[in-house]
Amino acid sequence: MMKYAVGQAVPRTEDPRLLRGHGNYIDDFILPRQAYAYMLRSPYAHAEITSIDASEALAQPGVIAVLTGEDYEADGMGEITGPKPRKRRDGSPMFRPPRPALTKDRARHVGQIVAVVVAESVDIAKSASELVFVDYDSLPVTVATDQATDPETPAIWDACPDNEAFFYEAGDKRSVDAALAGAAHVVKQRFVINRINANSMEPRGALGDYDPREDHYTIYAGIQRPWAWRTTLCKNLFHIPENKMRLVTGDMGGSFGMKGAIYPEIPLVAWASKRVGRPVKWRCERSEGFVADDHARDNVSDVQLGLDEDGKFLALKVETSAALGAYVSFMGMGPPTGNIGGLAGVYTTPAAYVGVSGVLTNTSPLSPYRGAGRPEASYIIERMINLAAQDMQIDPAELRRRNFIPPDAFPYKTPLTFTYDCGEFEKVMDRTMEKADYAGFAARRAESEAQGKLRGIGMSCTIEVAAAVQPETAEMRFDPSGTVTVLVGSTPHGQGHETIYKQVVCEKLGIEPEAIRVIEGDTEKVSFGTGTGGSRTAAIGSSAVLMATEKVIDKTSKIAAHMLEASEQDIALEDGKFVIAGTDRSIDFTDAAQAAFSPDKLPKGMEPGLYEFGTFIPEAPNFPNGCHIVEVEVTPDTGEIALLRYSVVDDCGVELNPLLVKGQVHGGIVQGAGQALMEHMVYEEGSGQLLSGSFMDYCMPRADDFCYFDVSAHPVPTQTNPFGVKGVGEAGTVGALAAVMNAVNDALAARGVRHVEMPLTPERVWRAIQDASKAA
Repeated sequence: MMKYAVGQAVPRTEDPRLLRGHGNYIDDFILPRQAYAYMLRSPYAHAEITSIDASEALAQPGVIAVLTGEDYEADGMGEITGPKPRKRRDGSPMFRPPRPALTKDRARHVGQIVAVVVAESVDIAKSASELVFVDYDSLPVTVATDQATDPETPAIWDACPDNEAFFYEAGDKRSVDAALAGAAHVVKQRFVINRINANSMEPRGALGDYDPREDHYTIYAGIQRPWAWRTTLCKNLFHIPENKMRLVTGDMGGSFGMKGAIYPEIPLVAWASKRVGRPVKWRCERSEGFVADDHARDNVSDVQLGLDEDGKFLALKVETSAALGAYVSFMGMGPPTGNIGGLAGVYTTPAAYVGVSGVLTNTSPLSPYRGAGRPEASYIIERMINLAAQDMQIDPAELRRRNFIPPDAFPYKTPLTFTYDCGEFEKVMDRTMEKADYAGFAARRAESEAQGKLRGIGMSCTIEVAAAVQPETAEMRFDPSGTVTVLVGSTPHGQGHETIYKQVVCEKLGIEPEAIRVIEGDTEKVSFGTGTGGSRTAAIGSSAVLMATEKVIDKTSKIAAHMLEASEQDIALEDGKFVIAGTDRSIDFTDAAQAAFSPDKLPKGMEPGLYEFGTFIPEAPNFPNGCHIVEVEVTPDTGEIALLRYSVVDDCGVELNPLLVKGQVHGGIVQGAGQALMEHMVYEEGSGQLLSGSFMDYCMPRADDFCYFDVSAHPVPTQTNPFGVKGVGEAGTVGALAAVMNAVNDALAARGVRHVEMPLTPERVWRAIQDASKAA
């Protein structure tokens, strides 16, 4: 087998370039005569803007312009908007607040942009911003998610007096209520899933360049879905045809969903460029990002799980208040509603109901973040199972085993929104239990107790939806030398797309990876694309590359047959050579590719050149699943938590590159465990000020917070794409949040603690132990 074939654990071909400092990140885009923008942001969470005086700032040397909401409106610029798939309780469309990129009359969260200072340098722009005088009249503030719709809570928008932007339901409420009323056991729990921030290694940024000769905008920015962005920007904000705008993503130092939103700074730099006649660049600083970036999670759920006397699940009821922020981001309604199917888990629960209230608060908007509703849903069902097991004195693994969907039940329609196509859930759990030495845990717990420590074990058996039904496009563009450029509509932010695309092409065509160049994320080079998000690229992007490759093979097979004077039916491509069956006659694939550009070497009537497209769209999404088992140790006197063992078995279908799969799982685990243990965005009640606005107050996970991750695969191929791939980009986060929370709560149960909310900081854990001790 070739080294660069599908299934090989080859290192990423991108890494040498990136590690040597040859990446193409937002700081690397530099244009002649480039000016710099600084965003003046509101220090108030809710306030009327009564006046803005920029005269002193404009008088400073090096200041080019100070732009306000009045200027923005005068130029006819539009609003940042997005889809409105949900409804309000009365059946009317959901409330999506009007959102110009630059507000002129009211600020509704700390960090909202009220003016743009453009200058010769960032330092000049910053200094000048201190001379822009804005008068504010402060207004009442709402930040608590679970209180946003209370009658006494002030309205953020006059057009939405109850602060509820939408209400979404799924499942059968009547059947669920009846099942809960008759259940032998009903477990009830409120869950507070806290607000967090992505904090990608590379902060956001944007560079806008307006060309008056062609009346054309180019925007350089790290973004996940440039084609959808271009459509929205051109249609709703700039009111221009799409061929008047180009978006270029370059490399991205992480995103995790956070860079999937359309932020105000993106249109502002392009608009400012037209205004001042020069390219304008903005770069987000780390502290700025805490208030400027969209946040994630932040919902409160009241949950009931009904079981019969034998521990069979009868019904699940979930009622959630989900924070949206002061504005609804481009896909802000997605996480709390789009992945609620994950609440059904891998279980045969016959009835389920979910009601989601999307609420507005005076906080930064919320967007998808690694998992985008999947970790939240999986955490709820997996934590409820452990609570039920505790109440019924059944081993948590055994309770899951009694309720798993059996392998012969597929396709399986859950009582919520998903229909699973395949899976071997019990086998996955059994393999993980063996790997984790689940049977030997009691002895290890006793050893910890002898040392004065509390040891706990936590499990999660989770499933998620991946690769939503959206198209992806790939083009293979050969040149006369026989080398190829592969252009794909995905966008790279650390996953290793270039590597897996090369593996597909190398395996099918038998050429060397050095002969392949990959281009992503440029709306003028790539004809169209959906972009990256929702664990879609391995399943859909690679399938599009495969389709284009098969078309290349079809054409070059005809050329090879003509050159070898053989029947096309007798020609086969094997290890990079076209071979005539039953003979030793052959030509290299590269020879046939080169011949495509020589009309005299082509069959009569064949069009010269070699460039083919493939656009793949699956008929259904896929459903990766897995089991995580975690062991932790808690020091009762301090509340400190140590992760001791971490075992994972994932079913992500066929693995295109096992090395990259493990990397994705490792990163996902850290982000799930990070939320469980330490990450936390905190707003002050009353003022709406962000109290966790830097890494001094917002704790980020580090390598020494973790143990070794023992990751294995149990592939059950899906039929939804040609490779049998299931998405893996979010799998680690989906499983980790629930498993770590279960493990720590299991350890604390020995001290009479029933449930502690995330994040499980040492102080919170210590206080829970003290409170339980006092209660006892």
